This record gives sequence, structure tokens and C-alpha cells, in this order.
Amino acid sequence: MQFIKPDININFVGKRKIAFTLSLAMILISITSLLVHKGPKYGIDFAGGTLIQVKFDAPVKLADIKSGLATVNLGKSSVQGFGEHSDYEYLIRTDRSVMTEQGFSLEVQKALASSTGQGVDIRRVEMVGPQVGKDLREKALFAMFYALLFIAIYISGRFELKWMLSGVMAGVLMSAVYLLSIFNVSVPYLIAAALVVTLFLFWFLELKYAMGAIVALIHDVTITVGIFSLFGKEFTLPIIAALLTIIGYSLNDTIIVFDRIRENLRKHHKDPLKTIINRSVNETLSRTILTSMTTLAVVVTLFVMGGGIIHDFAFAMMIGVIIGTYSSIYVASPILLAWKVRGKK
Repeated sequence: MQFIKPDININFVGKRKIAFTLSLAMILISITSLLVHKGPKYGIDFAGGTLIQVKFDAPVKLADIKSGLATVNLGKSSVQGFGEHSDYEYLIRTDRSVMTEQGFSLEVQKALASSTGQGVDIRRVEMVGPQVGKDLREKALFAMFYALLFIAIYISGRFELKWMLSGVMAGVLMSAVYLLSIFNVSVPYLIAAALVVTLFLFWFLELKYAMGAIVALIHDVTITVGIFSLFGKEFTLPIIAALLTIIGYSLNDTIIVFDRIRENLRKHHKDPLKTIINRSVNETLSRTILTSMTTLAVVVTLFVMGGGIIHDFAFAMMIGVIIGTYSSIYVASPILLAWKVRGKK
């Protein structure tokens, strides 16, 4: 199916400087937001603590909920609305990992019913210890880092036939990261440093396709994380799943464009690289937009009708699909031109 004319010729590569400026601005805003907020806003999965979801029979005041919680040994708690306003549902969070034995829910239910004068239903109670939250944070970072490295091996092997070189490089990096993590080196800084070293090695070893793909993926994840920070949304395990899904989606788009570039390099090897890249992006544009629109339709439906539990996951996917489509056109492919400039120098 093609709703875009086959002979379309949009000068994407010619607008790469504008695109790079826009991308740089979004990345700087994302990093600034993370610095201002002192990192992402971790949910109970990563920060530890106790979460209680409650539903009332009628509207209640937040002050009445808090006064009821004061009679229960929860420590300092925060209360916020959850879902639609007409649902009368609230999330109660505390940074203390309260032992949620069998009588705990009944104790909270009685305290809230007494302070609000309304019937209350305890929907769920979750408790995560601080050490467990820390372990989950570190494993999430490792998961994303290793995913990027395995993607680099695949891209280098498929497009440049450098399976051995990329495999050895990835193996050394993974071993170094693992050994340093044993010596209690801060995992977030360790992963950030490892990514910088990885990009330098890609440049030095001339793994240009892998470089383009990985830069685009880092671009997508950074901006998605930054938007979550700007909106004050929490990072939980479902959001990590969304980020890994975004990595896979964006990579699929990038590989389609790279495949067409490789084919056109054989057919039109006398043409300038800029012309070949532009032609390839235009030839795959119809497929790229169709894939994005169908995926976005499903994700928007989840966002609107999926309910509060899946709301943030769908929001992350919406951002990821849009940014991933943009990066496969304006970030991944134009990076190949950097090697042409490097060769001339």
C-alpha cells in the first residue's frame, strides 16, 4: 500500500542541520530537566516504599484522607487523584516500606472511612523494600545497555560484515562494566561512561551503520526520559518495558532505511552519498509513515481508554513512536554522511 507518490523527492538530508539543531535542543532540555529534578522521579518499583490505591463511594477532600492516614503508622504520605475525576480513586504513597500483613488493609479502610464519612474500598497495596528498589534500578540500566550493545553487534554484522570485531568490542565492554559494578562503582555513571566509550570505539573502528543506529536510539531514549521528567511522571517497571519496546521499534525503522541505502549504493555507486541517502529515505517514506500511523493508533487508544494503570506506559510509547520515526529519518541516516566528511579530511 502506498499513499505517497513513488517519485516523491523531499530533501530530508538538506534539512539535516535544522534537524540536528532541534534534536540537540530537545536533548539539552531533557538533560536540564533531569539535573533540576535530580534525576528521574522513581516510582515505588525503584524508590521503595508503600503504595495504596483506594476508591471512595463519593467525593472526598484530600485533607480528610490525610487526617485518616495520620492515625495509621504510615509515616509521611502523599495523596493524589488517580484515573478519572468521577472515579473517586486516589493513590497514597509513603517512602516507608510498611509491613502489609493481613490486617493492614482493614486498618487503613477503617481509618479512611472514619475520617471521610464515606465508604472506601482498598483496591491494591504494594510494598517494595529500598534495597530491592535499588537492585531493580541497576538491572533496568544494565538491560538497556546490553540491549544497545547486542544491537550494535547485529547492525555491524549485517551491514558491514564485522561480526568478529563488534563481538569482541561488545564482550570487552560488557566484561569491564560487570567487573567495575562488582567494586561498587555507581551504576548510572558507569553506564553513561560505557556508552561514551562505545560511541568513541564505533567512530574509531569505523562502524558507521552501528554508530548511526545507536546514536538514534540514545537520542530517542534520552528525549523520552526528558519528557517524563518535564511532566513529573514516575519511572516504574512498565516504563522500562516501554523504553525497551521503543528501542526495538526505532531500530526496525532504521534498518529499513539502512537496507535501502545499501541497495542504492550498489545500484547508483557513482551518485553522491547525499543523493543516495535522500533517495533511500524517500523510497521508504510510505512504509515508515504507515507503520508509525498504525502503531500510533493502537497506542493512542490505550492512552485514552486503557485506564490509569497503563496510562504512563501508553504515554511513553506515544512519545517513542513519534521520536523514533523522526530519528530514523533525520538522525540515523545523516550520520553516514559524517564518514564522508571524515574521509575527505
